[in-house]
Parts: sequence; C-alpha cells; structure tokens
Amino acid sequence: MNKKAQELAMHDKDRGSSEIQIALLTEKIENLSTHIKQFKKDKHSSVGLLRAVNRRKKLLEYLKKNKIDSYKNVLSKLNLRK
Repeated sequence: MNKKAQELAMHDKDRGSSEIQIALLTEKIENLSTHIKQFKKDKHSSVGLLRAVNRRKKLLEYLKKNKIDSYKNVLSKLNLRK
C-alpha cells in the first residue's frame, strides 16, 4: 500500500474502506495514464483505465453523499480537485 493510502487509513489493518480504495485506484489511474501515453494503440489498457476512473467516481460520490468530511479529506490528500 502506498503512502497516501496509509495516511487515509482508519486503522492499521484498514484495507477495504472507501478512502483506501480511492487512493489505490488513483495510483492505478496514474500508472495506466503514463502507460497509455507511451502505447497509444493499447486499447485493452484504455478500457481498464476507464473502468478505474468510473469506479473511483462512484466511490467519491458515495463519500460525498454519506461522509462529507472524509470526502474533503480525500480530495485534499490526493489532490484530485482544485
């Protein structure tokens, strides 16, 4: 697990909370974005990127609806929206 995900963890063994999932998906999206910039014809990876972006979007909507303080914390820690 990366540093940003560890900062958002509720406790030491937290692996499945929405905050952790968003942090891990953000890391995956960044990796896939750099890969797709290098290999433009890799359609399989671009589909995976779209799935990851949509899943993160749904998780962020869930946090915004149910845990607004956690939502703001995630946005600030991961630098998602300005």
